[in-house]
Amino acid sequence: MVRRISDNEYKYVKEVLDTEFRTSSGAQMMRKLEEKFASVFNAEFGVAFINGTATMHAALESFQFSPGDEVIVTPLTMSSTTFSVLQANLTPVFADIDADTFQIDPKSIEERITDRTKAIITVALYGSSPNMTEIVKICKKHNLKLIEDNAECYLGKHHGKLVGTFGDFASYSFQSSKHLTSGEGGMIITNSEEDALAIRRVQSLGYAGLSANKAKITKLDIQDPNYLRHASMGWNYRMPELCCAVALAQTERIEELVSARQEAAKIFLGASDGFEEWFKPQHIPHTDISSYWTWVVKLDTSKISWHDFREKFIKNGGDGIYAAWQLTYLEPMMTNLKLLGRDKFISQQNLSMYQKGLCPIAEDIQPKLLQFKTNYWDIGDAKIQAEILRNTLEEIN
Repeated sequence: MVRRISDNEYKYVKEVLDTEFRTSSGAQMMRKLEEKFASVFNAEFGVAFINGTATMHAALESFQFSPGDEVIVTPLTMSSTTFSVLQANLTPVFADIDADTFQIDPKSIEERITDRTKAIITVALYGSSPNMTEIVKICKKHNLKLIEDNAECYLGKHHGKLVGTFGDFASYSFQSSKHLTSGEGGMIITNSEEDALAIRRVQSLGYAGLSANKAKITKLDIQDPNYLRHASMGWNYRMPELCCAVALAQTERIEELVSARQEAAKIFLGASDGFEEWFKPQHIPHTDISSYWTWVVKLDTSKISWHDFREKFIKNGGDGIYAAWQLTYLEPMMTNLKLLGRDKFISQQNLSMYQKGLCPIAEDIQPKLLQFKTNYWDIGDAKIQAEILRNTLEEIN
């Protein structure tokens, strides 16, 4: 059995509490977390954030694009990815997905590029990798920035290379459902000292005394009446020390926590063997390794409806099944342009595209996806659920 929270989480939290939050203690846990996390992904720099949306917003702000510039995103993911684009006063442009992997499709990305395109945000959906080989080629060809949204992917690999090592920045989330959690929190990694400093300034109120590796200004700095604090505008996106303490302990256990989900997914794959004609798991290329934030299947809804399948599974004793998020551009905030004024930065041409028909493959697949839990810390529970799944499939077949 894997413990979701171990002794070290409690130990590190106590160390923070023992400081009584004295400012002289600085951001010690944040620094330890940043260093440890970066080392896991062979990155030079890590910058901790209050959540995994602020990470991407800060990354986009650090590039200093012009208002209205375009960023290509996938519509099939949590809308936070698009929120970060809107928060930076930029234009989200939605590319369609691959019908088998459900990942953003490089061919659709290429079709969406204009002279205003400045960046691509990929999402390692459900724990597996997009076709980063082709996407990196596109970025180089068009001189685009690349941000990897890896909130759902820890230790996944593409062609033997860690997901998170392809872009200018890679973003991670410590939200409660993720592989590693501190309740809330996020992390950005990069190999560029210049980019690390730029994003640190966005993260921490634009303080002049920061560096790529320095997370907080000192008392010696601020006790000088002539000290000029703010080199630029910034946000207060720093991750709290208590959350950093928990995330540090989780990062030290990253292989254990990721392996538990991978093992659960393997058991589900075995249980569904032979039913692929109408119950088709997300395709993971043989060159890649998924971290299986969740195990996802495309259901042939001409055989049984999504709701009827879920009802039968639960009736047989199964845990709940999650649906895929509604496509971002079909959410009311996009269709009704409830964008808190950000719509003024988006061209009328782009605004008129946020409607059905924009990404036909994603629109076809989204209502067919079944997301099964993989966070079974007792593998015996996963085996029970897999047996229930097998029985449900045989009953329907």
